[in-house]
Amino acid sequence: MLGVHFAITPEQERSLLAAADDGDGDAVDELIEEIEESWAEDGLKVDTDKAWDAIHRCLTDGTLEPDGGEYPFGHAVLGGRRLHDEYVVVYLTVDEARDVAAALRYVDRGQLRRRFDAIDDPDYRGALDDADFDYTWDNLVEVRAFYQRAAAAGRAVVFTAT
Repeated sequence: MLGVHFAITPEQERSLLAAADDGDGDAVDELIEEIEESWAEDGLKVDTDKAWDAIHRCLTDGTLEPDGGEYPFGHAVLGGRRLHDEYVVVYLTVDEARDVAAALRYVDRGQLRRRFDAIDDPDYRGALDDADFDYTWDNLVEVRAFYQRAAAAGRAVVFTAT
């Protein structure tokens, strides 16, 4: 599954939350597809390919549990409000996105490496070698910069993995 973070507009946020509150998974699907296809603000989007998995594990308790880590680190990828029952569509408020941005500012390469080396889950599909770590670190750097831009723009964030 490939991961993407979007710093959504207030209008997109209202539409997604309304569809989720109505329990309309099809409407959420359509809105996410529309966001993905029409996205023009490159600085307010980041693709994490498959690295989102290791990033979440490193920032939490080593699992893919959405609530497996401490706030706000656990909200960088899978934590937050799930907007869909079948697919990964996770929403963060503007305040949560700001909290994540502030927390990620202090994650350094050595700290992430220690957390990466501690991943001990047979369900993790990465190689857990130096190349896999470099891939994870490079993507985390991009995610950190994305959250800084999202926070500066006062945007809520949606993470999808398809």
